[in-house]
Parts: sequence; C-alpha cells; structure tokens
Amino acid sequence: MLSRLRTVLHHLNRDKATTVSGTSSLIRTASAAMSSDAPKRADVIDAFAGRDEISIPPVVSDTESYKPKGEFVSFEHTDKEKFAKDPITRAYVTGPTGTGKTIIVIFDIFGFFNQTVQGADLIAETVQAKVIMPDFFRDQPMDIKLYPPTTDDAKKKISTFFQVQGNFGDRIPELLDLVKGEKNNGAQKVGLIGYCWGGKMSVLANATGEFAGTASVHPAMWARADAEKLKAPVAIYPSQDENKEEFDAFMEIANKYPWASENDYKLYDNMFHGWAAARGDLSNADNLKAYEDVYTRLSDFFKNTLA
Repeated sequence: MLSRLRTVLHHLNRDKATTVSGTSSLIRTASAAMSSDAPKRADVIDAFAGRDEISIPPVVSDTESYKPKGEFVSFEHTDKEKFAKDPITRAYVTGPTGTGKTIIVIFDIFGFFNQTVQGADLIAETVQAKVIMPDFFRDQPMDIKLYPPTTDDAKKKISTFFQVQGNFGDRIPELLDLVKGEKNNGAQKVGLIGYCWGGKMSVLANATGEFAGTASVHPAMWARADAEKLKAPVAIYPSQDENKEEFDAFMEIANKYPWASENDYKLYDNMFHGWAAARGDLSNADNLKAYEDVYTRLSDFFKNTLA
C-alpha cells in the first residue's frame, strides 16, 4: 500500500472537435506510438488503420459554465443484500439507453469534476452508449486542495483514503455488481474507463472477463505484470509523469493477444498526470488539444470494441 501511495504522490506532484476546461466540485497519431515523431516499432499495432475518421462534439472550454447533458440519479445495487451495509447511492448517467452498449467510468480520487463529466457526455454521444459514473467514494473524495501534500496530516489522510475509499478489494466487487445489473437490463457489451487510481482499477477489472474493452487514462500504480491477465482489448494513455518503460513493457505483452489490432496506446509526453480529468486545465491550449485527442481516441476505441 505504501509503494502504491508513493507512486500516486509522484504522479500528482510533478481538427475541431472540442473540449471543456477548469475545475468544479461537482459536477490519430499511430496507436501505440510514443510521440508524434517517434519511430515505428515492429510490435506497434495501429488501431486506427482502415477505420473511418470520427470526431467528438464541440467541447465547452469554460468548465464552470458547463451544463451536464446527463443527470445524477439514485443508484441501487443488483445484489442489495451483499452491499446493504455501505451501498453506492448515486451515479452520473448520460447517453442513450436501449443500444445494448454501456460504458462505466471510474473517476480519479477527486471524484466528480466537470472535466470528467463532460468527457462522459462526449463519449456517450459519439459512441451512442449509455455511460454510468458511480460515486464509489460515497461523496467523500480526496480533497484536491490537499495536493501537493505538504504536511504529515495531509499524507496521513491520503494513506487512509487508499485503504478505505480507494481499496480495490472493496470497489471491484461493486463494479462487477453494476456490470451484472446492466447486462440483466439488456446491455450486450460493457466497456470501462478509469483515470489515475481508476485507471489501475480498470486494468485489474479487465482480468475478470466481464468487459469488451477497458481504457486507462494517466493511470497510477502501473505494473507490466497486469498485462499477463488481460481478457479483452485495452486503450492506455499515460502522461509524461508515468513510467514509460513500464507502459512499453505492458504493451509488448498486450499486443501478443489475438485482439492486438483493437488495442490503442499513446504517450502524451507533453501532458502532466491528470490532464484529462479533475486536474485538467482546459483554458490551456495544449491541455485542450490533448483532451480533445484522448476523448476522440477513447470514442474510437469503444465504437470498435462495443460494436
């Protein structure tokens, strides 16, 4: 747990589709290329080859003024008895129903922010899928103002957070209960996106075989060994703050599976950890461009894997 915490702390300390910017309390390049000018490698799979170009809807760059297209709704577990003690009670839901496609979003440790909410709206509209973002933290996310942590008290709060709200052993069963409920209600295929802490949870959940594809955006606590357990295609989008060698090694394994042509991988080597979620500053032109790019790639990935 301490090694995971150090990794997360390290991360946090350090053309016209459109995007959303700012922070609020609620609310192609080749696939697998390491950068736009990076040489091609023999093991690189271009997931966009032969596909039609897609674009996402225009993005609102002023996050504070963004009006979510979905709504926050009451949430009920499928197995109510199993989760009766401490249930998830709400979720953000957006996109059409009845398409047979559901995408679950796992936010970063800071919870609901308009950058992530708008991203869910963009994907829902582009993929034509129902998108659900459950409140895994029971309205008790990590306070973004504690970063970077400068006191022992702040560090203690972070450590406690990962042992309680961020405990994968507790959160993954809840995630699978949600998948069961969606499939019971007509979802033929389910996808998964996670950011930071959620990016790690996404790749761990891939091993359950319940997902048609999983995506991890600037994920934390990354380990190449997780690639040995994959059961479905992956889309992986690290920032400059992540360990490039670990991601390269992960993708070398991931690209040996039969579905390798469906994988997607891009290093955003000019972006910081968190640019596509709560820590994103979309008033910055480079951040906005990267945000637009990653949500276009995510939409393309799920249009393919959920088809």
